[in-house]
Amino acid sequence: MFFRWDWLRPQLTAPIVPTLGPVHPDALTAGIFEDVLRAADTGDFLPYDKDRRWGGEKDERVLRRDVVHQRERTLIPTLTRRGRGTMKVFAYGLPDSVVNEAAELAAKLAAAHDVAGARVVRPLGPDTAHPRGTRIQLKDFTAAPCPDPGGPVRPVTDWPTSVQETFAPFAEAMAADGLAFLHTRMQAGRCGPVLAAAVEDRIVGAIGPMEVLPDAIGRPQLLPQYFAVLPETRGQGLGRVLWRAAMHWGQSHGAAYQLLQTEVGGPSDHLCQTEGLTSRGFTHTTTA
Repeated sequence: MFFRWDWLRPQLTAPIVPTLGPVHPDALTAGIFEDVLRAADTGDFLPYDKDRRWGGEKDERVLRRDVVHQRERTLIPTLTRRGRGTMKVFAYGLPDSVVNEAAELAAKLAAAHDVAGARVVRPLGPDTAHPRGTRIQLKDFTAAPCPDPGGPVRPVTDWPTSVQETFAPFAEAMAADGLAFLHTRMQAGRCGPVLAAAVEDRIVGAIGPMEVLPDAIGRPQLLPQYFAVLPETRGQGLGRVLWRAAMHWGQSHGAAYQLLQTEVGGPSDHLCQTEGLTSRGFTHTTTA
């Protein structure tokens, strides 16, 4: 094995794995890091990679020859060719100096691979004071029931045709939140159901796709969703109803948990915290 667990484990202040994102703390093992290295050689999706649902090829891969693995620090670079390309270096280690080392490596590799972006991703523990970036949130479906909240929410395909036709302009208006991309997947029949909220026969909010996939240790997880509500209809509780409907769907379909990332201080972050999700740490991304 490449990674020494007695070196790596103390450095994992948050459950983030390169190319995979957040993973359940129970699945955070040396084996999952080894899997990521093996996938770098083949270019294939791992069976439990949430991105495999979109099809195609895995875009982000670890540069295994450039990994730095030492007792006090582990630097894992990944390369994405999408757009003008991005080099990320995941900086695991307690000393603050690990960020500077990671930035130097990211800049060097970005130049070597002729990509435009160079970034450092720093995982931070849940007790971090004044955190920035994204918060890793855990919803445990085994802890308590998730009742159906009712309200004007149902799968898009269950709304009358005239209401379904309003999804396209809604998705376009919320393209920045990923809804336009989601709409293309829906049209291609390449994703699970999407829950939508409608007011006066017009879709004004949506969350989806709703899909469950076994994780690295076989536990069923509800995969992250795109989630958006039109700005002019916010403040009416529709976002919370959509969220609770999604959690009801996940629990009803056998999910044991969900992991997601929210922008610290943002609306989704506040919603998740008030809904009782557990913070598992943070990731702070900076330009190298």
